[in-house]
Amino acid sequence: MSFDIVLTVNGTRRTIPIPDPRVTLLDLLRESLHLTGAKKGCDRGQCGACTVLVDGRRINSCLALAASLDGAEILTIEGLAEGDRLHPVQEAFITHDGFQCGFCTPGQIMSAVGLIREAQAGDDPERVREAMSGNLCRCGAYAGITEAVLEAQKALSQNAPTTRQGEAA
Repeated sequence: MSFDIVLTVNGTRRTIPIPDPRVTLLDLLRESLHLTGAKKGCDRGQCGACTVLVDGRRINSCLALAASLDGAEILTIEGLAEGDRLHPVQEAFITHDGFQCGFCTPGQIMSAVGLIREAQAGDDPERVREAMSGNLCRCGAYAGITEAVLEAQKALSQNAPTTRQGEAA
């Protein structure tokens, strides 16, 4: 039973054939769209290596059925940078050595972007560690990851447009 769904992936609207209703978003991204940044770590939603943003929210793509996301907007690590300009979270990960082997890095970065967009990062390292606890790093780069998230949060909040009292954003 094959059918089509429509997804906006990294800003591009696409009609994508689904060969089987049991196909996960992760498998669709990796196998059909050749976007291999999201990794298949545990395939059980426990490691976070497959984290992507769906309609602006962090999800483990290995747990989401692609068919259930018809009409959704998907952002993967491949769509985060703007041309040659890295996203502030990507820059912060480089600056703070927020990765070692790199396997978990795309999921860590996407989770950090989602965390910051959800206004959950704040400036408390413990809060960041708790909010990022669904993303595991076997190399133990947690100190650099936490520093990167805090720096990116600060940079993004400073660059955010501000409004005067009474004005709409």
